[in-house]
Amino acid sequence: MPILNFHLVSSQYSNDQIERLLLRSSQFFAEVLSSPIDRVRVFITDHSPQHACVGGKIVSQSGSAAPYFTFIVLRGRSLEDRHRLLAGFTDLIVEILGCPRELIRGGVTPIEPEDWSIGGKPASNLRQAEIDARRLAAAKD
Repeated sequence: MPILNFHLVSSQYSNDQIERLLLRSSQFFAEVLSSPIDRVRVFITDHSPQHACVGGKIVSQSGSAAPYFTFIVLRGRSLEDRHRLLAGFTDLIVEILGCPRELIRGGVTPIEPEDWSIGGKPASNLRQAEIDARRLAAAKD
């Protein structure tokens, strides 16, 4: 279920950089959540420089692009895991894309297992044992 979306300004990064960001963030996501890699989805959403504004300036005019990312996890993931993901995805953007850390923004969207489907069936039904274990662990934190 883990899903990550990077929002980047088009033509700012090479195909090699994009590929490394996709692969390394997929591996990191799976590692932090102890999730099988086949459950992880990572996307890049390109935005035209004319359709992005950073600090009140259109990117096509200022040249200053600031990456943004969001990720979705089932509610019950620990605060420690969520913070580790926020920091880790930021670190990968800095390392791979060479962006200044202070320009990067990111957020997490926890979603209730009964509001997420896997193959059309609620995650709460399909992965109840995993969900219960995460809730117990989160209650201890």
